[in-house]
Amino acid sequence: MPMIMAQEEGEKYPIHRCIFQGSVKTLSSLIKTYDIAEKDKQGNTPLHLAVMLGRKECVQLLLAHGAPVKVKNLAGWSPLAEAISYGDRQTISSLVRKLKQQTREQMEERRPNLVAALHQMGDFYMELKWDFQSWVPLVSRVLPSDICKIHKSGASIRMDTTLVDFNDMRWERGDISFIFNGDQKPGHSLTVLDNKAKLFQRVRHKETELEIEDEVDILMSSDIMAAQMSTKGITFSRAQTGWIFREDKREMVGAFHADFYQINGMVLESRKRREHLSEEDLQKNKAIMESLTKGSSQSFKNGEPPLRRASLNPPPESNITWDEYIIAPPGQCPLLGRNLVYKESSKSFKATVAMSPDFPLTVDMLLNVLEVITPFKHLSKLRQFVLMKLPPGFPVKIDIPILPTVTAKITFQEFAFRNDIDPELFQVPSDYFEDPMRDYDAYMIMMMVLHNASCV
Repeated sequence: MPMIMAQEEGEKYPIHRCIFQGSVKTLSSLIKTYDIAEKDKQGNTPLHLAVMLGRKECVQLLLAHGAPVKVKNLAGWSPLAEAISYGDRQTISSLVRKLKQQTREQMEERRPNLVAALHQMGDFYMELKWDFQSWVPLVSRVLPSDICKIHKSGASIRMDTTLVDFNDMRWERGDISFIFNGDQKPGHSLTVLDNKAKLFQRVRHKETELEIEDEVDILMSSDIMAAQMSTKGITFSRAQTGWIFREDKREMVGAFHADFYQINGMVLESRKRREHLSEEDLQKNKAIMESLTKGSSQSFKNGEPPLRRASLNPPPESNITWDEYIIAPPGQCPLLGRNLVYKESSKSFKATVAMSPDFPLTVDMLLNVLEVITPFKHLSKLRQFVLMKLPPGFPVKIDIPILPTVTAKITFQEFAFRNDIDPELFQVPSDYFEDPMRDYDAYMIMMMVLHNASCV
């Protein structure tokens, strides 16, 4: 009976089976007629299996035919996460390159609609106030606050911020402006200004080989992280006020009437794997991360080429057969790579959101604005939150978990449609100098690596 079941299930996934059996020739013929993005019972795509089993030729063939990299199996891991665990540097580099290419292509597909939506939206000025808080005693006293100032004119957006980076309990202050000019060509649409140093740099859309290799070093010497806000069990209930006579809480948030809601069932789930790391790796990684967050790249320090992270010895060959794999119950995938060194944690948050029917901006308009500025990690969290199904109105005040120990209170404290936005705000000032040595591209890469951890 199990044999018959295995045959029946196996016939459903011919590409998965030929990868499991290591048949590149069969794969090259099947790849033309079958869906290479299909998931099996474990949620694994053919690319997942090729990576976990160390089928390098199959990996390259699948990538050449556009197999998706940003996709997760039932365990919540992407092919890139499994490649980092396996430890083959060439495979990791190939997946990183393809992930970036696919991300760029998806962004360019969305770009015309985004630019059109920005043009249709009225021009405005908006302020977002961020107050970071922690339930850990004394920590809240030292956490930063920030006011993001956002100007929008036509298809252009400018964001001014003093909080450049926020990671663990460290943050970096500055005076940074991020300018998006939607009517410019992609390679010229993003600019970062350092207003203290009076410097600017265009943010490229394509990374150099050195930047790719820097990123691979970071991934190979870091925990494999997956963090997400679980929205499955989230419900909203009206917040109450008053000791004896209870009533629904309504207050003014700035100039806007708002109804307050309790957010129930908000859970921040974080998972990490480190079966590919030694203690020495962890120490080296700490030094690499500190150097990159300070704006320096690994590449060619003192004129010498960097020492690159070497491939790991492959894990023992899996003795799991295709039949054993395919009849395993969903969520109980047999071990195909290294023994996992795994830790997970979750924290429940009590949070509130204030929804205003009077706010002039709609949630859809806000999402278009946030899509432009999500390279900033904390703003990416805001976008993830706004994507949830919220009560009626606009979220003028929100609590968002940023880290397991830190929440941010965001207040839309000012908003006004305006027809007098100065067009020079979206230009580089004439007294600013381009600084090719200041590696904002590496900085943006690091921001994307950090806030896309859940992709891995």
